[in-house]
Amino acid sequence: MNFILDHLLTVAVAVISGGALLWMSLAPRGRQASPTLATQMINRGKGTVVVDVRSTDEYAAGHLRDAKHIPLADLANRIGELDKSKTKTVIVVDQAGNRAARAANQLKAAGFDDIYTLEGGIAAWTAAGLPLIK
Repeated sequence: MNFILDHLLTVAVAVISGGALLWMSLAPRGRQASPTLATQMINRGKGTVVVDVRSTDEYAAGHLRDAKHIPLADLANRIGELDKSKTKTVIVVDQAGNRAARAANQLKAAGFDDIYTLEGGIAAWTAAGLPLIK
């Protein structure tokens, strides 16, 4: 008990940072599709649209077939390009799964209902041995 009182600031920082990490890991990220599920959704037909929100250089290095490239920084201005896809399933793709959640939130605010993010991004896609178009 004396340790806690003597090191109150250190203990408080540890508790707060631990709580923040726990909250972030438990916070809902929306619906995620594994690379296998995303492949199945894409192969079902014309009901799925893939939106790649990576940078131009990342996209040029390799992307999913028929992916619509709109960098995350441009998404707010170019979201109108996706209006015809509001009734379709949208899979948002990024490099490692971090930016896709922000893009999915923007799409949801714009009226898109059926949105998934690619779990693990392109990194998980290539780790699963799935092809990219260059």
